[in-house]
Amino acid sequence: MLRALFISLSESRSLRSVAERSSIGQKISGRFVAGNRVEDALRVARTLNDAGLSVSIDNLGENVTSAEEAIHSAQLYDELLSEISARGLNANVSLKLTHMGLDVDPKLAYSQVSALVAHAASMQPKNFVRVDMEGSAYTQRTLDLVHEVHSIPPNRGCVGAVIQSYMRRSEEDVAKLLAAGIRIRLCKGAYKELAEIAFQTKSEVDTNYLRLMKTLLTSGVYHGLATHDEKIIREAKTFALANGISKDKFEFQMLYGIRRDLQQSLVREGWGMRVYVPFGTEWYPYLMRRLAERPANVSFVVRNLFRN
Repeated sequence: MLRALFISLSESRSLRSVAERSSIGQKISGRFVAGNRVEDALRVARTLNDAGLSVSIDNLGENVTSAEEAIHSAQLYDELLSEISARGLNANVSLKLTHMGLDVDPKLAYSQVSALVAHAASMQPKNFVRVDMEGSAYTQRTLDLVHEVHSIPPNRGCVGAVIQSYMRRSEEDVAKLLAAGIRIRLCKGAYKELAEIAFQTKSEVDTNYLRLMKTLLTSGVYHGLATHDEKIIREAKTFALANGISKDKFEFQMLYGIRRDLQQSLVREGWGMRVYVPFGTEWYPYLMRRLAERPANVSFVVRNLFRN
């Protein structure tokens, strides 16, 4: 019930407008979003790097309605990649295709993502662009674009996809991505989908996550396990150790501002740990979907509202 509620809230334009302008909303975003500017994200990335954490930076936004918005978004990512290199940060970037203009002009979205991946591939050392997954209406187009961009020889290893374990198609999608040697971020999924295409219960989603996780960890490709679920994390560590998979062959991934204690614990144990750092003013849909993905995160939000 809570999951459905937060998904519904994430789609409310009126609530979004009020929340993103309210003082309470700004306080929440200050805890879970790095800030409004590129410089804010870079500052947070440096702090996290100093604590032994890798970073993936995301400029919040989606479903732009003009080419101008899409071009501006891509320019911010180009700036991010340049600054990451100049400052020697251990960070990559994550983006959404609808933020790059997929709804406006698919060719524009492709050209912009392709250019950003080429930029990442040209860096020394090479960097990486993660193409986030959105709702099911975009799944095939997103995967097609990742496959196409990755097929360009200089780009190989510099672009990756996201797979959602609640989607029934994910096992087949994983097989195709692995056949091409494409890196995957595995998450549970946070959009409202029909039962015909998506598992509806937590137990089904978790079971599929663990099944896909084992496939990824034994693939020989470097992947990211995005979860705050301590049971799944324990399962992953146990499976890796039992199968001789060293700690540097994959990484755990978590959200900025959530379970910092667990992030640091994994670092102390020697596991790879990457923090997803969002920035920008369009934080409302992002936060609502994170609460939908794991309603237990509500307690973290509430507690942080009353911290100084």
